[in-house]
Amino acid sequence: MLKNILVISAIVITTILSGCTAETKQNQTQPPLQPIDVAEVLIKPVQTWYTYTTRIESPEEVALMPRISGVITQITFKEGDHVAEGDLLFQLDKRPFAAIVSSLEAQVISAKAAFEQAKSEAKRAARLSERKAISTEQAELRESTLLQRKAQVAALQAQLDAAMLDLEFTSIRSPINGIISRANITKGNNIIAGQSVLTSIVSDKKMYAYFDIDERTWNKSFNNVTAEKKQKVVMQKVGQTTFPYAGYINFIDNRINPSTGTLRVRAVFEESEDQLRTGSFARIKLAANEVTEQIIIPSRAIGTDLKNRFVLTVGENNILQYKLVEVGERYGKYSAIISGLSEGDIIAVNGPARVGPGMPIQPNNVELDITGIAFTLSNANNNNLFAKY
Repeated sequence: MLKNILVISAIVITTILSGCTAETKQNQTQPPLQPIDVAEVLIKPVQTWYTYTTRIESPEEVALMPRISGVITQITFKEGDHVAEGDLLFQLDKRPFAAIVSSLEAQVISAKAAFEQAKSEAKRAARLSERKAISTEQAELRESTLLQRKAQVAALQAQLDAAMLDLEFTSIRSPINGIISRANITKGNNIIAGQSVLTSIVSDKKMYAYFDIDERTWNKSFNNVTAEKKQKVVMQKVGQTTFPYAGYINFIDNRINPSTGTLRVRAVFEESEDQLRTGSFARIKLAANEVTEQIIIPSRAIGTDLKNRFVLTVGENNILQYKLVEVGERYGKYSAIISGLSEGDIIAVNGPARVGPGMPIQPNNVELDITGIAFTLSNANNNNLFAKY
């Protein structure tokens, strides 16, 4: 009897010890919960932003050519410098033109003297004709001579004016304010009127950017836009990660291009720091007029599963859940969610990088920073409109 009691006691003790050992092993092998940054989705009023490519153009561009032929004796500008309207750029040899002016001035003086003599003889002939002292035919001849002398003076004066213009054109001046290129023809070379391109000048106080908006987009989002309303746009150059240049639409073409189904639009950008150069490739963004409230989340929180886009949300007991979403417009590092999420949802901020659906996590609440992000046109007045993406 005693022997049976001892056996039963040993079995019970062994069972208890085995359970404790198993529980200890289980506690030792269960990993701690992974801390994951989470945040509540944002609800923001947004506008759809459209992006177009363009090339920057100057409103005024001049290929400078001479009005007369001659030899360059002086170049007075510094290549690549700013020039003002009226600044002397090239000087041609004046001497041949000055000689022509002097010759014509002498001819005009002689012609005026002959005109005065003809005028005096015509007056005398008129008096004599009244007294019948000379024939009518002689009086008319002197009147005709007077008219010829007057015409001769006018013709020579016109030649003198043209010669003086040619003399003035030996000083080649800038026709606009802007930045000048290099000199294509140097001192000592002969240039030909209307053919030789001496240099080029582009205005630099404002710049244009033309782009084409398809007819469907225009009718949907910009149908009530006019040039007078100065619809705001922003622009970035190649290599830039933000859109630091703010401008507005100042021209809308009067017809849809039937070949492409697009409307040509022009934006203007004020230029005061010599940062915009004609011919540069650029991207333009402009916002649709309609403002709607949408859910905003970080773009990195969105995962891709074959053809689907999804977000991991925090459910009961801090277990991640898989939610399909429809992604809308992107605003810097953030994206709008058209469907799939609701106000109050908590998301995994960094997406499925280290976690997946069904995993329990240790949530670490963070605040989403949307400083400097332009969700609507009213935010588009700062110089850091769109963060890098």
